[in-house]
Amino acid sequence: MGTRYFLALFLILLVLGFEVQGVPLTQEDETSSPSLFSQMQESLYSYWDTAKTTAQDLYKKTYLPSVDESIRDMYSKSTAAMSTYAGIFTDQVFSLLAGDE
Repeated sequence: MGTRYFLALFLILLVLGFEVQGVPLTQEDETSSPSLFSQMQESLYSYWDTAKTTAQDLYKKTYLPSVDESIRDMYSKSTAAMSTYAGIFTDQVFSLLAGDE
């Protein structure tokens, strides 16, 4: 009895779903108004460009050779450490996958 009830309910909802129709949009309406995703994408790109321009201007105004040198030194040391730790991690994963052979 339960299966018949669910089948009847499903068919009624299916018929009602096909009966509900919205106002069809013409091709002009669809192209004139950009989608929500494209609006969000444009606004995020504009925020990113503004932040990037501001950061570049701030960097140019406060450029100090000693600070630049220390930043480059920290970057090289941190990338060397990360490559070492990545190698250790890779070795550990391989030893776990290989098991006791």
